[in-house]
Amino acid sequence: MGGRVVDRLYAGLKYYDANGKATNEMAEKIETTDRQNYKITIKPDWKFTDGTTVKAKNFVDAWNYGALGTNAQLQSYVYASIAGFDEVSSDPPKAQTMKGLKVIDDKTFTVELTQPSIDFELSLGYAPYYPLPDVAFKDMKAFGEAPVGNGPYKFKTWEHNVKIDLDKNPDYKGGRPAKNNGLRFVHYQSFDTAYADLQGGNLDALDTIPSSALSTYKNDLGDRAISKPTAQNQHIGIQSSVAHFGGEEGVLRRKAISMAINREQICDKIFHGTRKPALDFTASTLPGFNGNLPGVESLKYNPEEAKKVWAQANAISPWSGQYQFSYNSDGGHQEWAEAVINSVKNTLGIDAVATPYPTFKQIRDEVNAKTIGKAFRYGWQGDYPTMLQFLTSQYFSFSDTNNVDYNNPEFDRLLKAALAAPSEEASYKLVGEAQALLIKDAADIPLWDYIAAAGVSDRVKGELAWSGLFDFENLELK
Repeated sequence: MGGRVVDRLYAGLKYYDANGKATNEMAEKIETTDRQNYKITIKPDWKFTDGTTVKAKNFVDAWNYGALGTNAQLQSYVYASIAGFDEVSSDPPKAQTMKGLKVIDDKTFTVELTQPSIDFELSLGYAPYYPLPDVAFKDMKAFGEAPVGNGPYKFKTWEHNVKIDLDKNPDYKGGRPAKNNGLRFVHYQSFDTAYADLQGGNLDALDTIPSSALSTYKNDLGDRAISKPTAQNQHIGIQSSVAHFGGEEGVLRRKAISMAINREQICDKIFHGTRKPALDFTASTLPGFNGNLPGVESLKYNPEEAKKVWAQANAISPWSGQYQFSYNSDGGHQEWAEAVINSVKNTLGIDAVATPYPTFKQIRDEVNAKTIGKAFRYGWQGDYPTMLQFLTSQYFSFSDTNNVDYNNPEFDRLLKAALAAPSEEASYKLVGEAQALLIKDAADIPLWDYIAAAGVSDRVKGELAWSGLFDFENLELK
């Protein structure tokens, strides 16, 4: 829920419309001749909701805070291309601010990257690049409880684990003004309960239809049902510290498990066509997607090959114990998680169980702390519409959102080369080479991409954006 709220409260240098097109929001001009050195001019007289003016320093201060290693921000990897990031992110930090950022005046700042980047300008609508007001730095924890933004909505109240209320921001000056007077984000313990509220008219928009209703929701909702391929995926992660999953043995076991999963059957029988078997580590809706990467066979159901590869792993170290796959009970994942485990158990003949965690937060806390000690479900929902956004966030060796401890210097090199490529086509080719390494190393186990299933009440009209979330600013009463 956090990203849904943050993106409503803040205006960045750019924003993404429902189709993923990037448009200047607070940026008046973004100038570069080499895609490495940028001069950014922001629009004047734009206010935070506390009445203070948004200045160039509010962007620079926010980025420096996010990059500083001692602040332990999970999205700090986004600043890695800025000159000086390595010094501020080191442990301990060798500097407090990145030398690649310089404030020229209240409206202008410059950015120096370590190399040209094909993705940098497009990424500037992503949340880590939002500005923060001066008040944030006085007490960041308190600020997080009652944030002050500059976006199309302003914070009203937050009742933890119950609801978050936002009001329309009448002073917002950008290109995505709210067509409604405010939003209430409601916490549910299960999507089944949320769906019942949607049907009963007590909820206006639900972006995730529970698996129990996927075969009926189009009939249930009629013209209020929404279906759209989106930039979302689902994977199985296994950290290398888990017994039998380190080194070459771990590569073989992950490949065997991958080939033991009947993705086609699960997508058909459980998801009723609202998922599509994964053929890479990003999403098939993204520009440059290639479904024929070298080694892609290991992402397809092949029980005989799975048994053979599992036996090769046993030759390194005989399997012992139980294969556990954890999922969060509050996300509607039980049915497919158990189907995946049954497929693995029946194919490989091992003791395998699906292990529920009550909440998403509980599972994420253990994943982030590297203490989960078992396989886990995780996914990615695009923050801006490129394959590089999926890959840099999850598989760069230095990314704090690298959930599976993947570390291959050649992959890092290829991804940096893809960022520095002179054209989209050249970048896509390098991304393909990098993804071929992910397949070879079995960095994790891609399961499927999303064909999002959503719905609205009979009181509102609206659509899903490219990422699978609602285009909230354009939700409006009929």
